[in-house]
Amino acid sequence: MRSYELAYIANPDMDEDARNALETRIQGWVEAAGGKMVNIDRWGRRKLAYPLKNYRDGYYFFAQTELPATAPTALDQDLKVVEEILRYMLVRKEPA
Repeated sequence: MRSYELAYIANPDMDEDARNALETRIQGWVEAAGGKMVNIDRWGRRKLAYPLKNYRDGYYFFAQTELPATAPTALDQDLKVVEEILRYMLVRKEPA
């Protein structure tokens, strides 16, 4: 298992229940790929540096995950089709 950090910005118009459902759905994809969520850091609503899809704000989430080597490709495909996510980035963390 490799360590990854998943950062994503969610639509600011989502209510708290919708954000929790999105977080649960992403956690389900990670677990379905054979990985696990280690930690989720919720930064809350922040102003964007530039507009994304006509939004000036977004909800920021940073998740520490452990995934098998083949899982990031499948997770990337799942994240691309979610309309509520304005941007995302999945980065492999180097071992300490």
